[in-house]
Amino acid sequence: MQLFEYAVLRVVPRVEREEFLNVGVIVYCRSQGFLETRFELPEARLQAFAPDLDLEEITDRLQAFARICQGRATGGTIGQLPIAERFRWLTATRSTVVQTSPVHPGLCVDASEKLSRLYAQLVE
Repeated sequence: MQLFEYAVLRVVPRVEREEFLNVGVIVYCRSQGFLETRFELPEARLQAFAPDLDLEEITDRLQAFARICQGRATGGTIGQLPIAERFRWLTATRSTVVQTSPVHPGLCVDASEKLSRLYAQLVE
């Protein structure tokens, strides 16, 4: 078993109200060199929850998370950082429409499988 950390990706339409909808998960496992996110925007739920929300902008922001996780030049300056620093940057507290939950630790054998299970439990 290996230590991993995860956070839930949330859409927070009005930051001052602190209401959110879980839309994804990000998982980091140092020993496996793993940093990946999985997300999906449930358009009907988001339209009911926040009719004025710009779904294209939210999609762009979430895709930026994925590019940073991949660690390539397409992830910009942050995407070039070491994997642990990228995870810390992605999960840093922010006051924007896309936020992450606090970081939670756990143990896993396969970080990719854990990402799938967490996504099913916390988002679907």
